[in-house]
Amino acid sequence: MRTLSVTKEQSGQRLDKFLQKYLSQAPKSFLYRMLRKKNIVLNGKKSDGSEKIAVGDEIKLFLSDDTIEKFSRKARTFPYRRLDVIYEDEHVLIVSKPSGMLSQKAKPEDISLNEYVIGYLIHENRLTEDTLFTFRPGICNRLDRNTSGLVLAGKTVTGLQEMSALLKERRVHKYYLCLVHGRVEKGQTIRGYLHKNEKCNKVEVYQTQLPGTSYIETSYEPLCTNGKFTLLKVLLTTGKTHQIRSHLASEGHSIVGDGKYGSRGLNEPVCKKYGLQYQLLHSWKLSFPLLETPFEGLSEKTVTAPPPKLFERILQGEQLGGVDLL
Repeated sequence: MRTLSVTKEQSGQRLDKFLQKYLSQAPKSFLYRMLRKKNIVLNGKKSDGSEKIAVGDEIKLFLSDDTIEKFSRKARTFPYRRLDVIYEDEHVLIVSKPSGMLSQKAKPEDISLNEYVIGYLIHENRLTEDTLFTFRPGICNRLDRNTSGLVLAGKTVTGLQEMSALLKERRVHKYYLCLVHGRVEKGQTIRGYLHKNEKCNKVEVYQTQLPGTSYIETSYEPLCTNGKFTLLKVLLTTGKTHQIRSHLASEGHSIVGDGKYGSRGLNEPVCKKYGLQYQLLHSWKLSFPLLETPFEGLSEKTVTAPPPKLFERILQGEQLGGVDLL
């Protein structure tokens, strides 16, 4: 027999979902049979698995150690590296991702920000490895590998659910900074339809809706320009793959350093001059709506991450450094 006590990270999920993670190698039919026969009980009572578990709840498994071991997922290790933590509370973690780091795995052998977040929480004693059997913290929004800036992560089931819902409902305003080619003198909202080519991981933007396209909307305003380059503040209304990069390029203002949607002839001089190897696109600010407990720490707050040092050095070098980016 084994007794499990529900932690704050695990609370808020259904009992059957919890069990499917803890005994991940067991067939669902086995778990529901054990619930019906009261070989698995919640707080000493028979359960059907649909109950939401809360902090302090006791789940008793009247199973042999051999059976539990047989059906348990084996523990895995997570790498630790120092993260640029911008905000943290009991349920939420916001970090500034460096350019070059994947947000999530593309292949099984990849190490992404998701793994580093878990490694950080374990290293800082915010999370135990045992908890990972039934709950895994994760990021709620993704950035392209070579885009830097703010990424929102849930440390608990409650945090993941609430932050993911806010993003889905577009209640969190996401602002980006980017340096584009050419002079932009006035802000505007541009709209279009995006189609993704899965084979080459590239998108195209159309002005009319076609089969397989998704509506996109991007707002921007110029912060400063030297005629050759313009620093833009971008509000991402919809959040599709490569949206900002492709949408601005379709307007004739590709992002500096963007090899996929930009011009090699335009990019090469600035890349060579500064050693730039990625697009100058940075997730700059997240503005949150009015939130209730336990998210009062983010209620009506704006979280900001300054751009990377190379981004700032290029702005200074091109006489575009007079804007307060904090």
